This record gives sequence, structure tokens and C-alpha cells, in this order.
Amino acid sequence: MDKKIQGAQGAQTNSGDSRPDCFGTLDKVFPMTDRGLRETPDECMYYCPCKTACLRSAMGGAQGVPVQEELIERSEQAGMIGFFGRWSRKKLLSKRVV
Repeated sequence: MDKKIQGAQGAQTNSGDSRPDCFGTLDKVFPMTDRGLRETPDECMYYCPCKTACLRSAMGGAQGVPVQEELIERSEQAGMIGFFGRWSRKKLLSKRVV
């Protein structure tokens, strides 16, 4: 079996479930690339059976807030949302974390 596949699927947590050790770790499952954008690595995208739940877990926690703020800032710079839209979305994010 390929090392990438074994690394993504074969790793088990100490609790004995089938989630890999990197489950929900934002820097592993959605890292920043050299181009300044975030991309899911091929090991996760194509070989990991729990990629959707993992990414949701990573983005839903406190470590996902800065990523969502990045998206809001990019949307404002691109003209997709205005000042009040940006303010409103950031306010909702700050309430969700507290």
C-alpha cells in the first residue's frame, strides 16, 4: 500500500476510533500554500475517508475563525461585500467563538 494512503487511512488515534491523528488539525488538513491560498492536500482530498468531517471540525473550531476572517477580508477587497456586510459577518464570528 502507498505510504500516502497508509498515512491518511492507517493512522489511528489512541481512543481506537478510525479517525487519523491529524483529524481536525487545520494546518494539516487545510494548510496555506505558497500562493497565499489554502488548499486541501492530495492525501486528504483523495485518500482519506473522513475528509469532510475532518475539515468541518477544523473550520468549526476556534482555529477556523481566522480562516473565515481571511475570506471576509478577501470578499471585501474583491468588492463582493461592503463595509457593513464585513462588519456584520465579523460580529457573528466573534459571537460564535465566545
